[in-house]
Amino acid sequence: MNILQLHFKVASSEGWVLPFCLTCQTCGPCSLLIGTWIWSERFWFPENVTWADLERPPPGVEYPRLGHLMYAFPLAVGVFLLRLLFERLVAKPCAHILQIQAGVPRRAQPNDVLERVYQSKTSPDTRQLDGLSKQLDWDVRKLQRWFRIRRNQDRPSTQIKFCESMWRFTFYSGIFVYAMRHLWVSPWMWDVRECWHNYPFQAISSGQYNYYVAELAFYWSLMFSQFIDIKRKDFVIMLVHHLATIMLITFSYTNNMIRAGTLVMVVHDASDIFLEAAKLANYAKYQRLCDGLFVVFSISFFISRLVIYPFWIVYTVLIDSWEIIGPYRAWWLLNGLLLVLQTLHIIWFYLIARIAIKAIFKGKVSRTGCLKTEEINSFSWENGGNKIYECMAV
Repeated sequence: MNILQLHFKVASSEGWVLPFCLTCQTCGPCSLLIGTWIWSERFWFPENVTWADLERPPPGVEYPRLGHLMYAFPLAVGVFLLRLLFERLVAKPCAHILQIQAGVPRRAQPNDVLERVYQSKTSPDTRQLDGLSKQLDWDVRKLQRWFRIRRNQDRPSTQIKFCESMWRFTFYSGIFVYAMRHLWVSPWMWDVRECWHNYPFQAISSGQYNYYVAELAFYWSLMFSQFIDIKRKDFVIMLVHHLATIMLITFSYTNNMIRAGTLVMVVHDASDIFLEAAKLANYAKYQRLCDGLFVVFSISFFISRLVIYPFWIVYTVLIDSWEIIGPYRAWWLLNGLLLVLQTLHIIWFYLIARIAIKAIFKGKVSRTGCLKTEEINSFSWENGGNKIYECMAV
C-alpha cells in the first residue's frame, strides 16, 4: 500500500473525509487529492512520523485520533441544554433570593419609520436625526429620547445577565478544579520540557481526554449561543477568540500536543472564574465584594495571561519544542494561533489597565467613556467614591 492509499484509508476509517467528491458525487482523484492534502503527514508531524505509527500504539496505550473529538458536537448540544436547565432551576431562584428582578423596560412609542432606521443603525448621527426631524416634524431631543428608550428596550435585564454569569462561573470553577486535579500530578506541569519528550508518541489518559472534550464542547456551545446571548459590542473579537480557541483545541489534539494544550486551557480558565464572580457580585449589588473580586481578577489576568502564558507556555511551544523535536508545518500554525491569543490578551489588559488608572487617578470614570468594549468592565466612581461596575464577559 502506497502513502497516498494509506492517507485515504486512515482518514476514511476515522470518518475525517467523505468517500466521494462533494462536487461530482463520485469516487475519484478529487476526493483522494483533497484527503491527502488535508492529512499530509509532513503537515501534521515531525520528520519520520506517519499516521500508521500512531495507528499501532503499544498494548494498553491509546494515542489521540481526530475521530475522538466528534463526541464534542452532541456534547455541545447537551452543554447548551444543561445551561438552559441550570439557569432556570438554579440561577433564577438564586436571583430571586438576592432580589434581582427581571424588570420590564419602558417601551418606545411605535413608529414604523424610526423602527426601520433603528434596525439599520441603533444610534443615528446628527445628519440623520435632522432629516428625521423634518420628515416626522419631531424635535431632535424627542428623537434622541426615542432611540435611547428603544436601545434600552433591547438590553437584557440584570436577572438574565446574572443567570448567564452564574452558569459561566460554575463551569469555569468546575473544569478548573478537574483540570488541576489531573495536572497537579503530571510531570509537565512542573517541567514544561516534558511536553516534548518522546513526542508525538505520548499516551493520552482518560482525564486528558475528558478535559479536552468538555472544553471543546463548551466553546462550541459558546460559539453558537453567542448569536442568541446578550449582545456584546465586542461580538467580532469574541468570535475570533472562540474560533482561535476551537482551532487550537482541535489541532493540538490531532497532532498530540495535548500536554501543552491542557496547560493553555487551564491558564485561561483561572482568571475567568474571578471575572464571573465579580459580575455576580455586581448584579447582586455587593459593591465592596465586586471591587475586591475585580482587583483579584485583574491581578490573576496579568499573572496568568501576560506572565505564565507567554513566558512559560508559549515559550515551551515555540523554543523548547524547536530544540527537542524541530519545527514542521502544523507547528507554525499552532504557534501562530497561540500568538493570536496573546495579542488579544494584551488588548484586553490594556483596556483593564486604562479603566483602573482612570479610576485611581481621576476618581471618577464616566460610564460612556469606558464602554469602548464590553469585553472588559466599565465602572464609575460616583457619590463620594461609590464604585459601580458593569462587568461584562471575557
